[in-house]
Amino acid sequence: MGALAFFAGLLLFVMGMGKWQETGSPFWLWGSVAFLVLLVVMSLSSRGGGKG
Repeated sequence: MGALAFFAGLLLFVMGMGKWQETGSPFWLWGSVAFLVLLVVMSLSSRGGGKG
């Protein structure tokens, strides 16, 4: 995953957190957190796992 995709995902996370602040709905909060975790896992796994 390229740096551009990572920052686009980070922007989506921030927008989701803003939506949570507006609505107060826990679905926006947990959806944004789950998206951020997924983004980090994808970025780490796409490095190729250079150990070994």
